[in-house]
Amino acid sequence: MAQSVYMAGVLVGGIVSGTLSDRFGRKLILAAAYLMMAVTSTCTAFAPNLMAYIVFRFLSGASFSGISLSTVILCIEWVPMPLRAIQSTLTGYCYTIGQFILPGLAYVIPEWRWLQLAVSVPFFIFFLQTWWIAESVRWLVLKGKPEKALWELQRVATCNGKKEEGNKLTVEELTFNLQREITSAKSSHSVMDLFRVPALRLITCCISLVWFATSFAYYSLAMDLEGFGVNVYLLQVIFGGVDIPAKLIAIIIISYLGRRTTQVLSLILAGGVILATIFVPKDLQTLRTGLAVFGKGCLSASFSCVFLYTGELYPTVIRQTAMGICNIWSRVGSMLSPLVKIMGEVSPFIPVIIYGTVPIMAGSFACFLPETLNVPLPETIEDVNRKKGSRKSKEDHKVKIPLHFHESDKDTS
Repeated sequence: MAQSVYMAGVLVGGIVSGTLSDRFGRKLILAAAYLMMAVTSTCTAFAPNLMAYIVFRFLSGASFSGISLSTVILCIEWVPMPLRAIQSTLTGYCYTIGQFILPGLAYVIPEWRWLQLAVSVPFFIFFLQTWWIAESVRWLVLKGKPEKALWELQRVATCNGKKEEGNKLTVEELTFNLQREITSAKSSHSVMDLFRVPALRLITCCISLVWFATSFAYYSLAMDLEGFGVNVYLLQVIFGGVDIPAKLIAIIIISYLGRRTTQVLSLILAGGVILATIFVPKDLQTLRTGLAVFGKGCLSASFSCVFLYTGELYPTVIRQTAMGICNIWSRVGSMLSPLVKIMGEVSPFIPVIIYGTVPIMAGSFACFLPETLNVPLPETIEDVNRKKGSRKSKEDHKVKIPLHFHESDKDTS
């Protein structure tokens, strides 16, 4: 019950934080989410009864969405195109580090209240460090705050050792080069745009299925650790360890073969591996565990790709809202995943068939998504509506925000 309520909180948080971030800014929502996580997660450790525990877990789940979505969007809108895939993978490795630390803490601190407190207190520190994070320049410009955008660019330029280049920028230059985007941003946008516009409708339907399938299959493995007959602490470490090679391989494929290819391969391989477990006898625990670990690695690669891919598919004016909608389908998948196991009472093969078929279907639908490798981020809905395969020249892209996309910035982060 508590786990399902937590996932419900993540779902609601995705809806709320996505809309608020597009309206009030990525940085503000990120800071608020960190503070909310710190407070509610700490309160969970002192919950006097089950009802209070569930309420705090719901709020913690909602704050988790604000943290994850705002982090992804800020990284996508700040990091130069050549480094975006690398940055996305490095962020994913932070999640892997957490998977290594958690079982160690759980082993050392067996009492759940103290364990909950130990993993909650650091979020107060994370909240304080958001003061140094720069707001998205793209969002600031499109919201009619060019002076603030210029200040952020010059601050980042100083940090990157390019103070002179930053000082050459002017508000007039930023406003002139982004005039079309500023004009477009003055028109109101809503969730309905994701389904009203044909190009966005196709993207939303396909990428939503990808999010659903990835989370659905991922939690089918993650929440059944004890079913593999291996020490749960050790298996948790193994599940975290497989992320290292999985995400390294994913970044290579993402950078050279493209986002779409990575998404399709990771999902189809994961589904195939899950289906393969049907033919493995239960007494071969090592082989079953090996297949589960490989499948988990494929799904981790899928998660790494879909966060980056989704951010690159949608325009700036509605990007965070779209991420929130996609996050809804991810949480629906995580909520339905444990319920499918109930069908195992009819036949033990039914849940496995469902868990394996869904990601294969999603991988097939991902083939209809446009490739975003080396394609500039779309600023407006009109950019998405352009003919598939059309690309702005690199020179045009540099003119928009010189500091962000200048060739000399490829070696900076």
